[in-house]
Amino acid sequence: MDYALQQLLNALAFGAEYSLVALGLAVVFSIMGLVNFAHGEIIGVSAYSVFLAAALGLTSPIVAVLLAIAAAALAAIAFERVAFRPVRYAPTTTGLLTAFGVSIVVQNLFMLLISPKPQSVSILNGLNQMWFFGPFAVSSLQVMELIVSGLTILALVLFLNRSTLGLAIRAASRDFATVRLMGIRANRVIATAFAVSGALAGIAAVFIMARRGSVSPDLGFSLVLKAFVACVIGGFGSLPGAAVGGMLLGFIEVGLLVVLPQEYGGFKDALTYVIIVALLVYRPEGLLGQRVELGDKEI
Repeated sequence: MDYALQQLLNALAFGAEYSLVALGLAVVFSIMGLVNFAHGEIIGVSAYSVFLAAALGLTSPIVAVLLAIAAAALAAIAFERVAFRPVRYAPTTTGLLTAFGVSIVVQNLFMLLISPKPQSVSILNGLNQMWFFGPFAVSSLQVMELIVSGLTILALVLFLNRSTLGLAIRAASRDFATVRLMGIRANRVIATAFAVSGALAGIAAVFIMARRGSVSPDLGFSLVLKAFVACVIGGFGSLPGAAVGGMLLGFIEVGLLVVLPQEYGGFKDALTYVIIVALLVYRPEGLLGQRVELGDKEI
């Protein structure tokens, strides 16, 4: 029972983490049609800002959390202004290559200006403790990750449904041209979407640092790839789909670790993608995506 509870918490925690990052990708994609593969480097900027602040004497975990979120939001806005705004009206492939270029440049800056090796960050280690409830032991980090992720998603829903800018983002995801005709500034809407995306990345970065206890130049790269997969599973452009896809991916990964014999644990990633491909063959548009007619491709 204790083992089953622990694995359930693992699946929920990893799923919540994937959901946060996937939502960040989905918010930007819903407006610009851009798959922002530089989103992982926003996580990296957030993590390294905490590392540098700790090196300069920061000792408060609360301040570190706020700094991580603020740094990620500001980095996302800067990326949009410097790299993505000039190619906003270019073909989709141009934006995709720009995102990859920003990712590579920022990773190399981390390596050149700080270090190519992982750097220890202990200021958030206090978040990762063991809590005992009778015979059960659970990780405080996993519990907090679930609670914070749930509250963050709720706050995002309220923002998108109750605030003026949130409603503008929702409208822009459906028909940007009409939104501009109504007098809403495109730059403001897109910058807000990037800021929201960055804030979600900053929250994810806090949990990543607390779990790993270190930062490295490629900290967010593999995570953003998994978040991309989560968006595809849920249906790209669908925010609920991104959240559901992230959760499902977490359950698939942890479930395979539980089911597979130890000597076959190395096949986890391969089998994960086999399951995902089978799912997409059955439902190509994703779980919550809308089917789009792309025309006849028969020869």
